[in-house]
Amino acid sequence: MMNFLVKTIANAGALAVAVWLVDKITLTGDSTGKKVGTLLLVALVFGLVNAVVKPLVQLLTLPLFILTLGLFTLIVNALMLLLTSWLADVLDLSFHVEGFWTAVLGGLIISIVSWALSLVLPDGD
Repeated sequence: MMNFLVKTIANAGALAVAVWLVDKITLTGDSTGKKVGTLLLVALVFGLVNAVVKPLVQLLTLPLFILTLGLFTLIVNALMLLLTSWLADVLDLSFHVEGFWTAVLGGLIISIVSWALSLVLPDGD
């Protein structure tokens, strides 16, 4: 349970950095508290998407991973971010990613920040 909480907080931090750095990734809200709550909910959705959908997509696109020597990971991460944006819209969360190339940049930023935060935050096991 602690590991799940740490990963969710790391995802929320990485999403916050992406929102801060990329203009076309937006998070709206009336107050800072509402934005933090929305960010945590989006981080939960993002974590579920990465846990459930991403392994299936990676398995189905395994030849592309091999062919591009792993660079196709950027495309898969962008697709997971776009799926998260769509689900956030369906769940009426105020998080939006505008366009594929914005998602590629956002996915790259989220991957780097999540990796850095995983080095700092405790594992929880």
